[in-house]
Amino acid sequence: MTGVDLLAYADRLGGDLPRLRALLDGPLRDFAGVHILPFFVPFDGADAGFDPIDHRAVDPRLGTWDDVRAIAERREVTVDLIVNHVSSESAEFVDWLALGHESAHDGMFLTFDTVFPDGASEAEITAFYRPRPGLPFTAYRMADGTRRLVWTTFMPSQVDLDVANDRAREYLRTTLATLRAGGVTTVRLDAVGYAVKTPGTDSFMTPETLEFVREIVRLARGEGLRVLVEVHAHYSQQLAIAPLVDYVYDFALAPLLLHSLGTGTSDRLAEWLRIRPQNAITVLDTHDGIGIIDAGPSGDRPGLIDQDEMAAIFERATVATNGHSTLASVIPAWTSLPHQINATFLSALSGDARSYLLARAVQLWLPGKPQLYYVGLLGGLDDIALFQQTGQGRDVNRHRYTQDELDAALASDVARAQLALVRLRSAHPAFRGEFGYRVDADGSLELEWTLGDARATLHVSFAPEPRFTIRTTNTGGPLTADPLTAGALTADPLTIDTVEALGAL
Repeated sequence: MTGVDLLAYADRLGGDLPRLRALLDGPLRDFAGVHILPFFVPFDGADAGFDPIDHRAVDPRLGTWDDVRAIAERREVTVDLIVNHVSSESAEFVDWLALGHESAHDGMFLTFDTVFPDGASEAEITAFYRPRPGLPFTAYRMADGTRRLVWTTFMPSQVDLDVANDRAREYLRTTLATLRAGGVTTVRLDAVGYAVKTPGTDSFMTPETLEFVREIVRLARGEGLRVLVEVHAHYSQQLAIAPLVDYVYDFALAPLLLHSLGTGTSDRLAEWLRIRPQNAITVLDTHDGIGIIDAGPSGDRPGLIDQDEMAAIFERATVATNGHSTLASVIPAWTSLPHQINATFLSALSGDARSYLLARAVQLWLPGKPQLYYVGLLGGLDDIALFQQTGQGRDVNRHRYTQDELDAALASDVARAQLALVRLRSAHPAFRGEFGYRVDADGSLELEWTLGDARATLHVSFAPEPRFTIRTTNTGGPLTADPLTAGALTADPLTIDTVEALGAL
């Protein structure tokens, strides 16, 4: 897995699918793959496309399936399979509200009495884990006047599927077939950790959930698709699910790097390097917030960092963002801390380019498949105006780039340095070899890839100040560069045995 993926909304980066393709064939050509965030009907719903009315249709404002297939001709394409819910405006749900038991979709949606046919106690209801405040139900009125409590784990307009029901399974199977026909190579199982409700548990990543994951993986592979699972949870959950799927996310990396950059220590990060799954999609930032719970404790299970260290990461982000990350970050029901920081990664580091590129270099050096989010690639800071406009905390990290903004961002040193690192990770033969690391006596880390005589080495220190150095060796001899003291790595062109300076940041 030597290539690097881009994560982007078609409308917020290029404007639509054809213009996203032009970017990928132009200045972003070194990305081997792209995860295109939901472009279904509608792409601009209450949850930015994660509440599809029609999961099998491309929103015509963005393009067609032919445009998706055109992107897939030159690179791998990842697309979300939204397994937990559909929009309350979907044809299936509207039909069920109108016809009830006579509907062809009766049983497809999860109701309160499906899970609790004999009723439930307060303790049973409040046991469920929900990444939002409040309870996971919304009252809907059927056409005949019957009142039903429908499960809505995320938003009232996102109605949960009963994934144990044959009609819901057939909906997911036909959606998978549509995605594969559209050129998609990998599906991300969005919010799968919440999909199975099991009384007597918190219904998050239970054994029943893992069994459902196995079933969806079987269906996806039957369509010739690979599977990426999205789970924000205790790190042991990632370790448990990694053998079942093609890819899991390394969500623990981002909070551990924030911890190291904030404390000047590397011991927690080094422990994660020892045990992390190798089939990981490595990320710093995504369209959601920066997950912190992924490295923290859960119940009686200790984390890679403890509760106080989690709180310290949130506090440093609050200071770095002048308090608005606290306003934008949601505290789930029954918890004392948010489960993620709603801010761009660069904003969470007070805009410090050196620390940011250090974190990005570590991400790109680790085994797995690196994925760069479009706002992070472009060195974006928090879009406070968009957050204030929508009231959605995650929108601080979902900026809509105009063409002028895009051109300026791509010309910035931070973006050019990241593109150079992408090209290095993609082109240098060492990254097709063996990975190793060591922790020096002063707490600095050395990460190294080797293949024959080819080497690519990253040396990182967090104290007394963040610093990193890149050394590569090939038949042309060694080179050494610190992108901030010797100048940023060039992005056009980067040869394997040469690093040219762009000028110090």
